[in-house]
Amino acid sequence: MADRYLAPGWFTRNVFNRAVAGLTRVGLSVWGSRVLAVRGRKTNQWRTTPVNVLSDGGTRYLVAPRGTTQWVRNIRAAGGGELRIGRRIEPITVVELADAEKPAILRAYLKRWRAEVGTFFEGTGPDASDDQLLRIAPDHPVFRVVD
Repeated sequence: MADRYLAPGWFTRNVFNRAVAGLTRVGLSVWGSRVLAVRGRKTNQWRTTPVNVLSDGGTRYLVAPRGTTQWVRNIRAAGGGELRIGRRIEPITVVELADAEKPAILRAYLKRWRAEVGTFFEGTGPDASDDQLLRIAPDHPVFRVVD
């Protein structure tokens, strides 16, 4: 089975993501946003994208609502990267969660950002059962940020 990936549309790619990334680069976080920088797995050059960093129970997570994106492939290969906001650069290491570990994190992520990313979760919301969240878990990579 191929990895699931939902490509962003023109507006998201050219307006929304650029606006959020621009605000984050100057130090303004939009609902916990950061710019994730990861070395490309083939080029070794820095690649950046805006992400929502979920803090849950004192632990931080990166969730890929669109599935196996380029940043997901790159961070899997690199094992980490940087979270940036303004001039602050935080090197991070990540560990990918197994599907069985994802329901609580996906639920917390949807509670916080459902309005922004809910369409990528096949109608599943924060009030879904663990079984429903387990069903969609393989489609949404989740990484724990290791401090």
